[in-house]
Amino acid sequence: MTTVTTLTGVPGILRPFKEFLKEKGLPEGSQIVYYGCAGTCTPFVELLAYATRDLNLTHLFVPLFDEANAHVLKSVPAVGMQAKEGAAVKPALIVLMGGLAMPGVPVTIEEVKAVVSKHGVPVAGVCFMSMFEKSGWLLEISFELLIDAKIDPVTITRKAK
Repeated sequence: MTTVTTLTGVPGILRPFKEFLKEKGLPEGSQIVYYGCAGTCTPFVELLAYATRDLNLTHLFVPLFDEANAHVLKSVPAVGMQAKEGAAVKPALIVLMGGLAMPGVPVTIEEVKAVVSKHGVPVAGVCFMSMFEKSGWLLEISFELLIDAKIDPVTITRKAK
């Protein structure tokens, strides 16, 4: 993989993702299927889906690799994208979320490779703090797009007691 650019902030995550989807030229209704950890990855999946909502694609969230528990992301007025009813998984693109690669998450690289192989579609990855690199996934998974964001430093401010 070759570094294309370095951006900052939330738009630095969302805009390149949207551009990537536009470049793919996927037909309307095509499924973008995000695999990640419930709770921690879900808000980022909702942001990615929200940023690309005008592309008329279908967004699904799959907790870990439990495709039987897949949920469609729908736009909720005055809220944003939210996980709703279930759906059959037929991805045009797989998006692996970095939470899957974190220590202690009950996922193996063999499971990841099996899902990627099963569907035979392009794979993108979104992670923080070089999680895919640290876990060795970059040696095992062929990402067409990798967005690796840094949350460093984190500044905490409090009123003096």
